[in-house]
Amino acid sequence: MASSSRKRIVLLGATGSIGESTLRVISAHPDKLELVGIAACSNHVRLAEIARAHPGVRHVALFDPSAHAAARASGAFPAGVALHAGLGGLTFLAQLPEADTVLVAVVGTTGLEPALAALAAGKDLALASKEILVLAGKFVMAAARASGAKLLPVDSEHNAVFQCIQGHPSADVSRIILTASGGAFRDWPAEKLAHATPADALKHPNWSMGPKITVDSATLANKGLELIEAQCLFGLRAEQCHAVVHPQSIVHALVEFTDGAMLAQLCPPSMTFPIQHALLHPMRAPGVETPLDLAKLFSLEFRPADDVRFPMLRLAREVMHAGGTAPAVYNAANEIAVAAFLGGKIPFLAIPQVVDKTLQTLASFEPADLPAVLAVDADARRIAQHTTLAFQP
Repeated sequence: MASSSRKRIVLLGATGSIGESTLRVISAHPDKLELVGIAACSNHVRLAEIARAHPGVRHVALFDPSAHAAARASGAFPAGVALHAGLGGLTFLAQLPEADTVLVAVVGTTGLEPALAALAAGKDLALASKEILVLAGKFVMAAARASGAKLLPVDSEHNAVFQCIQGHPSADVSRIILTASGGAFRDWPAEKLAHATPADALKHPNWSMGPKITVDSATLANKGLELIEAQCLFGLRAEQCHAVVHPQSIVHALVEFTDGAMLAQLCPPSMTFPIQHALLHPMRAPGVETPLDLAKLFSLEFRPADDVRFPMLRLAREVMHAGGTAPAVYNAANEIAVAAFLGGKIPFLAIPQVVDKTLQTLASFEPADLPAVLAVDADARRIAQHTTLAFQP
């Protein structure tokens, strides 16, 4: 039985980079945090290792049905651990009565239904999957308001904004500025980008992340998605949301107030910092990583985020002004385009062209309900998939 002083955590996406960082945070604070449920797409071997290392885990879910079958046959999970399958399995874990906080770190939009289920059940939602708010932000925010549950941002930039605006009325916020590393190609000559390969794009200079988000960092689609998410999360107008390139990835966001003063949040480029803040909020505790040593921090550099070099950022701004279903189209088309690039089917510079064409094809409207958004998501993926064919050799 968990101590009442410990927060009980369900981790969806336990085997990815966010999941591994979360496990480090939980292991570092056994007196404050307890893991009670874990889920992954297919890596049942690693899930079994996690379950054995965390005795509080009593429920495990695998999204891939074949992986679920393999997990059952393996016998590797401790006695008393229940195995669940598919999207229903993830949603079941998100509503566990014993859980206090559900951290959603699954790739793409798969985490939407579990996230909504967690909020409906009154669980605090620590959100690392930015696509969820981009796809269905108004419905997620409405679910949080209806249940009174906390929505705690885990993305380093949104977590930084969240920390900076605490205690300040929203009317006092003039604008927010999210920082971008610039990705693998930030110092490449523009003419070289036409020949960029997936292997090139995956060489991120600062962060260790999954393939999709690393490519998004190279196109700055990641920052575009984060700007869209920030607009929704903090109730801002499109013109209040800005981005700059900051190669050191030390300053994660800045908030400018109406009097011209700015607050910034700084920490090393490790996801353990925002994850720990979200899981322990409102408490503070010693961190997992070594904090900044200002004696060794000689400079902080900021550059404008060039819309010509990074057209995905320009498209994101257009989407923010359009509102409605436009963010869902942007997100869906980008997922298809990135998958095609990683599969060697389209060149790097075709990614924004696929997204732009899809946005032009599907007119934006204000969705009345979640099924309407999901239908647009499916349409955008179909159109984007067809559009990639024009760029394939």
